[in-house]
Amino acid sequence: MTCVIFCGGRIDDYAHAEEYCKKAELVISADSGARHCRALDIVPDILVGDFDSIDKSDYIGLKAAGVEMIGYPAEKDMTDSELAVEIAINRGCSRVILLGAIGSRLDHSISNLFLLKKIHDANVEGIIADEKNEIRLISGSIRLKRKDGVFVTLLPVAGSASGVSTRGLYFPLEGAVLELGSSLGVSNRFSEEEAYIEVKEGLLLVILAKE
Repeated sequence: MTCVIFCGGRIDDYAHAEEYCKKAELVISADSGARHCRALDIVPDILVGDFDSIDKSDYIGLKAAGVEMIGYPAEKDMTDSELAVEIAINRGCSRVILLGAIGSRLDHSISNLFLLKKIHDANVEGIIADEKNEIRLISGSIRLKRKDGVFVTLLPVAGSASGVSTRGLYFPLEGAVLELGSSLGVSNRFSEEEAYIEVKEGLLLVILAKE
């Protein structure tokens, strides 16, 4: 089951976001992410959060529509986005896509990126997406279909990543070690219709980025 989570960050292209929603069996709004649901004329299945940032009219409208409301006190130990991720995992989702996860609050943006680790540890596929980027966290291997005009960046997290090999990328790697702080894996690109990326030890952020 695929879940789309609407976070409270920026979404500039709603048509792009809508494409992800077409694949979703579960839609969760994390507090003020409800404004994105309204813009897309989508009624989420679940609204979660402390409801401190959601527009009052959005809250009233979703409650009237019978949306499942899961409320928390404002003083809590998790962000609304993390609460939404936990719900998606606990309800058996195999794929979780976060939209509106990147915004002007750098702390929230980085925290949302790290939610990919929580998703990964639950053996669930996680993606953070916006109009310009798709971000995944992997261990092991992944295959990616070619996208023209897209850069492929590999960044280690939580230390170095070793045994990094790629096929189908313009600058190949074979058993490479990517150190935290190194830019070796930045701005590669597709050379074939499919790329294969493998890491034998460690974790890699795999970022598909448009100009």
